[in-house]
Amino acid sequence: MLKGKMLLGLLLLVGVLALAGGLIAIPDGAGDPLAALAPILVFGAIKVKPLEGSATKWGENASRAAAEFATNAEAAAEDWAKNTAAAAGNYHQAVTAAGIQERFRRGVVKAGAAKFARKIRDVAQNRFASGVTAALSDYKAGVEPYLTLIAGLTLDARKPRGDPANIRRVEQITKALNAKRIAGLGPGG
Repeated sequence: MLKGKMLLGLLLLVGVLALAGGLIAIPDGAGDPLAALAPILVFGAIKVKPLEGSATKWGENASRAAAEFATNAEAAAEDWAKNTAAAAGNYHQAVTAAGIQERFRRGVVKAGAAKFARKIRDVAQNRFASGVTAALSDYKAGVEPYLTLIAGLTLDARKPRGDPANIRRVEQITKALNAKRIAGLGPGG
């Protein structure tokens, strides 16, 4: 009996706090503010806005927020870098968690090819060219060390077509490129 009273008291306290915090609206004409808690305490129901109205409001407000997003996101760059680097352990736990491959597969199946194609058509297609233009200096900076490395390699002499020694030339390039990539990651690569 004591557990039941404690639970009822806890529910009442949570309801009062939600009411005080504005999470629960008091219906117009309700004389007793605690009357607003009755449907929650009795039925567990919480009144929410209709989906269509909520989605419309979100779409209108979010689409107007591009400039504010860009300003705030850019201003948070240092925090992003610090916090993301500090989350390396969380990342490792997440990608090595039990069942992660199956969860990944289920997520892909749930999203489906139709959503993927729709997002390409509706979003990515229009952003592709401007994204390439914006990334040009990053591309140059990223690829330059590798092109310089390849240009500086001295490979074994080319052999006749079909000779297995020619594959070793490819191996020389891939080993050098991988060593450069790992060195670029810093200590501990």
